[in-house]
Amino acid sequence: MENDNSVRIALGQILVEGGEPDRNLERAEKAIEDGANAGAQIVLLPECLDLGWTHPSALNEAESIPGPRTERLIDKARQCGVYLCAGLTEKFENRVFNSAILSAPDGSLLHVYRKINVLDVAQQYYSIGRNLSVIETPLGNIGVNICADNYADSLELGHTLGRMGAQIILSPSSWTVDYSTTNDNQDYLEKWVKPYHTLAQLYDMVIVSVTSVGVIVGGPFEGKKMVGCSVVVGSEGVVFRDKYNEFSGSLGVVDIEVPAEHSMGTDIGKMLKEKGYVNSYL
Repeated sequence: MENDNSVRIALGQILVEGGEPDRNLERAEKAIEDGANAGAQIVLLPECLDLGWTHPSALNEAESIPGPRTERLIDKARQCGVYLCAGLTEKFENRVFNSAILSAPDGSLLHVYRKINVLDVAQQYYSIGRNLSVIETPLGNIGVNICADNYADSLELGHTLGRMGAQIILSPSSWTVDYSTTNDNQDYLEKWVKPYHTLAQLYDMVIVSVTSVGVIVGGPFEGKKMVGCSVVVGSEGVVFRDKYNEFSGSLGVVDIEVPAEHSMGTDIGKMLKEKGYVNSYL
């Protein structure tokens, strides 16, 4: 694997409407095209962008991966010559997963990830994923996870990606808060940036997370809002942070420096010890 240490990533902070896949995919396609026109090599899109996170339509309208929605997005990314990471609702046999795809500029599907840290109230819709992977690309080693996989109490998932050699983690998300929550009193830094920064410092990674915007209709979170605030975090802290509110659809374009590949295998334990990390289970 080779890279020139710099990658341009487009963060498609798009409106996602519950149960409206065609309108959502139109916005996703536009974000892919706009990102490519801005010179991005990777376009990152939100969690469950087709049907909306925890929308009841997941039970009846989820599609296989690959499938028509997957192919539609990947074909657009292929036409634009970019890598694509996007969250989709996946039907597999008799189960539904909150999944994310990673595709290459030539249109090949590199990876399908199924969310592991599914919230308890969301388990009526989504089954639990069983695998983590890191994909070698010419831009760097890319790991994929989804939203709550990065909670402080599930940070072992990010640790695993770090041990697998990830230099970049791409994380489709759908950050959701009560309608009364504002940018002045939300727990954004503690809930999201702190865990991201913990991992980024320990493994010298860059973590990129993009979230949808809009108001949730249907399901257990009806009336709550998806607030944007997409973020890029590196070892030194926040590199980029987008607007925060439910109406702030936007496209953020960020140039990141891809860190050098870090220690592997048992040498990671030595590296973490030198950085002051203590395994709390011992």
